[in-house]
Amino acid sequence: MSGTNAALVLVVDDDVPIRRFLRAGLESAGYRLIEAATGADALREASTRAPDVVLLDLGLPDLDGFEVVKRLREWTRLPVIVLSARGQEQDKIRALDSGADDYVTKPFAMGELLARVRAALRHHDRTRDGAEASVVQVEGLRVDLGQRRVSVEGHDVRLTPIEYRLLAVLARHAGRVLTHEQILREVWGPQATGQHHYIRVYMAQLRQKLEPDPPRPRWLVSEPGVGYRLRES
Repeated sequence: MSGTNAALVLVVDDDVPIRRFLRAGLESAGYRLIEAATGADALREASTRAPDVVLLDLGLPDLDGFEVVKRLREWTRLPVIVLSARGQEQDKIRALDSGADDYVTKPFAMGELLARVRAALRHHDRTRDGAEASVVQVEGLRVDLGQRRVSVEGHDVRLTPIEYRLLAVLARHAGRVLTHEQILREVWGPQATGQHHYIRVYMAQLRQKLEPDPPRPRWLVSEPGVGYRLRES
């Protein structure tokens, strides 16, 4: 996988041991790497080196990570995965609402991070090709966005209009975490801001209809305090 065609990852973190850990894991998985220790360096590298994905720590010595995300989003849609400290749920939400695509909580396993990187790159490739996939297949779950049909293990599942809209939003962003507010805006509209119980009720109904074991969901997973994602793998 390594070579000039391998994806280029921009790692932004002022912690040298963390950068060393990331370099070892990413390079062993075949990715190319560039590094930045400050927000200013990150913005310069992003604009001059055209990375395929950015791994961004929020605690930088000059600009904070939220400002870096906002500035990147002024001119690019390249995937940004935030590396966040444990327990800082509001920081995760703020980063995602600022335009980040995903987050990984420190400390993290390299396998989890690599899976998030792959998901971010797949999603970016689909959108860069001009349109989202019309069919999203996750193991036995199939969501046909064009035909508005949902099936599990080949059997059609009937959903209410709101259940379908909720699932469709997650399917269009498969592999990415969506915050409660992002889901509310897309499914119920801006007037529903703050009504998180809407999502809990309909997510419970979706899991009952789609998940083999609803109390331990395989596909429709919670990101505690932040939102939900449709797990790709």
